[in-house]
Amino acid sequence: MNNLVLAKIFLRSFFISTTLNFRRMQNMGFAMAVIPAIREWDLTQKDAAKLLTSHLQMFNTHPYFSASVAGSVVRLEEEHIKEMGDDSSADAVAIKQVLAGPYAAIGDTFFWGALRPFAAIVSCVLAYRGYVLAPLAFLLLYTPAHAWVRLQGFLEGYRRGKQGIEFIRMLDLPRNAVNIRWASLIVLAGWAAFLLCSNGSLSFIDSSDIVIKLAAIAIILVCIILIKKRVSQIYILYGAALLFLIISLKDFLN
Repeated sequence: MNNLVLAKIFLRSFFISTTLNFRRMQNMGFAMAVIPAIREWDLTQKDAAKLLTSHLQMFNTHPYFSASVAGSVVRLEEEHIKEMGDDSSADAVAIKQVLAGPYAAIGDTFFWGALRPFAAIVSCVLAYRGYVLAPLAFLLLYTPAHAWVRLQGFLEGYRRGKQGIEFIRMLDLPRNAVNIRWASLIVLAGWAAFLLCSNGSLSFIDSSDIVIKLAAIAIILVCIILIKKRVSQIYILYGAALLFLIISLKDFLN
């Protein structure tokens, strides 16, 4: 398949959620994404309609991995048509359903649950310090990662077909999600230490220097203890964000 058709499929995958519906979720968006490939294949009108209809079944995955699924499906459909010369491949339909669930879980864990909060925390810290380009930091931390996973996932899916999942497995995103959450906690702990140890930054705290530093260390230790107790890092991150919001508002009102 020529590169122009592949580029069209990839670009359309960015809009897979635009027709999200409660009955079949992303099915229409996925079907729209693979239309350029169907047009490229020399099929009768009846076979093309049947192939397109087969991809209107229930489908829902993380939008960033939809391109990877589309790449694998297009490769399998292409191989089937070259061999059999007719409509949809059962393997293509099956692999789409098999990959949807795991990809949704991996994407939610890494992108929604780890990378996005980390980028937001760093941006908030920079904004608190008065940097005008703080929103740009969020985009620079978040956008390249998901854009690369989209593109490389699509290319590897198309190149490997059924084995396209090996590329996603190689990334080991669940383990990297844990590392990023730790980085988020470190940034928050550093921010807490800075706020508590800054002279006059928290005017409502009337304590000596040593007490303030001990309080900063205590916050870090509490976070570690909560993690050891298997408290979700997400709850810790959102709890810390709420705490700092209250502190900032109180400091602002004073």
